[in-house]
Amino acid sequence: MEPRRRRIDLVTDPAYVQDLGLLPMDELRERRAVLDDLDTELSFYRRMLHGRMDLLSFELRRRSGEETRTLIEALPQILADGIDGPSRNTIPRDLPLTLPHLSGEGNRVIDRALGDDFLAHLPSLEDHDLEEIQAALTEAEREVSTQRRAVYDVHDRISAEITIRYREGLADATDLLDEQ
Repeated sequence: MEPRRRRIDLVTDPAYVQDLGLLPMDELRERRAVLDDLDTELSFYRRMLHGRMDLLSFELRRRSGEETRTLIEALPQILADGIDGPSRNTIPRDLPLTLPHLSGEGNRVIDRALGDDFLAHLPSLEDHDLEEIQAALTEAEREVSTQRRAVYDVHDRISAEITIRYREGLADATDLLDEQ
């Protein structure tokens, strides 16, 4: 039996978009739905990483004397729009119905980055520990962002094939009502 592959590995495999013109419309829609779900999950991971990065950034600024508030005093602002203001995309998105379990014991960078409980003992950590954690969070965010870009690329290819079929009359436009 073949080992189970992660969805990101399946959708970034060149075979996932090979011969799209030969696939039935239902299969194209199903693949696009998988990509939508995966994007939502990756978006959730990024938000979790950004929140931790914002908290860590605040703590580093507090320790350097750039910030005089306590973490508790600044927490509403940090959670609302990040430490440097609302520069990130703050448009609400649907969260996955089942949030992924993050134990910190997985093989993925994201598992380790989000599974770390550094926030629970933030005041007792040394500056060099915080810098290591910051590097790990940055690496995980970079990996998730790269995966999201790959998902968007595949999504665009599948959406383009669907669009071609509607434009050329190879698919029934009334089917669009079924998608909603």
